[in-house]
Amino acid sequence: MLANMVAVIILASASIPQTISAELKNSETTIVPATLVKNGHLTICKLDKSSYEIVKTIKMIITAYSSTPDQTDDTPFITASNKRVADGIIANNMLPFGTKVRIPELYGDKIFTVEDRMHSRMGKYRADIWFAEYQQAKNFGAKHGIQVEVVEI
Repeated sequence: MLANMVAVIILASASIPQTISAELKNSETTIVPATLVKNGHLTICKLDKSSYEIVKTIKMIITAYSSTPDQTDDTPFITASNKRVADGIIANNMLPFGTKVRIPELYGDKIFTVEDRMHSRMGKYRADIWFAEYQQAKNFGAKHGIQVEVVEI
């Protein structure tokens, strides 16, 4: 019985998330702060924004949308990649799902993730940022000739 209680205590403490501070070096040998979250067997590394590397830059038209029936399909709160809409979601027809992008001219270092698609008539060189409110999306309008940085983790 005592052995079973010890095993339960060990298993319980192993499943408690632990945050570990660390420093990593990027390709230029500068120190980059990172946070390691250890949860049982899963370790997640969250890198500082400066550690993203620009893969390519693409000039696009940036527009906005919200989860209204006239702007989406019959599942307005689910993206084409089957994720729930949230801040930081972007739609694009060229980049694969999960691609991380920055739009420095409009949002600085904020990272967006491609999780949705647009109607095919919109082409490849347009990105649509999701907004929670219809009026926010409408007020955003269309921004032409905006540089989008495709980044990798």
